[in-house]
Amino acid sequence: MAGAHSVRVAVAQMTSINDLAANFATCSRLVKEAASAGAKLLCFPENFSYVGDKDADNIKIAEPLDGPIMQGYCSLARESSMWLSLGGFQEKGSDDARLCNTHVLLDDAGNIRSTYRKIHLFDVDIPGARSYKESSFTKAGKDIVEIDSPVGRLDPTVCYDLRFPELYQQLRFQHEAQVLLVPSAFSKVTSQVHWEILLRARAIETQCYVIAAAQAGKHNDKTESYGDSLIIDPWGTVVGRLPGENWLIIPNISQ
Repeated sequence: MAGAHSVRVAVAQMTSINDLAANFATCSRLVKEAASAGAKLLCFPENFSYVGDKDADNIKIAEPLDGPIMQGYCSLARESSMWLSLGGFQEKGSDDARLCNTHVLLDDAGNIRSTYRKIHLFDVDIPGARSYKESSFTKAGKDIVEIDSPVGRLDPTVCYDLRFPELYQQLRFQHEAQVLLVPSAFSKVTSQVHWEILLRARAIETQCYVIAAAQAGKHNDKTESYGDSLIIDPWGTVVGRLPGENWLIIPNISQ
């Protein structure tokens, strides 16, 4: 495209556990690696800061956005001079029974520039596997958001949103999205058949880049994520991939 330029982005893949300090240490290491490679944006997966053994554990550690957990990540963005995509954070809700699954975008000065609260909650019975009821402890969001960044216009979503193409049509054609963010902790069973094909479809349908940072591996005895973090260009071509238990990829994208 006329006037196009190349920007370096980074995608992190991790196995978050029920230890806030350990997850922060992992994220801090990955931020430093991405910054040293010249990335302008680093994308983390859903539940980057914590994965509880039980749903109730997530509610217990949930904090407001001005609490010490998120402020620690603001410091990482500021110290590295890099934008961070943090999706989804366990944000304390309006009552003690439910939290918000919130995708937070930080700029390179450590300011919270955008917050998106996950709209489509994961209430699913997977045959031969476990049942999920995210709505039992999470309040669904209502609003979509966008933010201009050095990488282009970013439009955040979270995980299960991926299965609802009308959301991405709205982001592209009403909000002029250029880069769709899909941080996830996709289940192993469903990822094997649907993860890549849905991400590529969203890219082709909208003619946007899609950046999908994913959790990978066993978080506890009950929960395992598939991994396979991807960056996909507007033609639906995979331009970056983290298979298995690789932790960081840093390609360029054009805007």
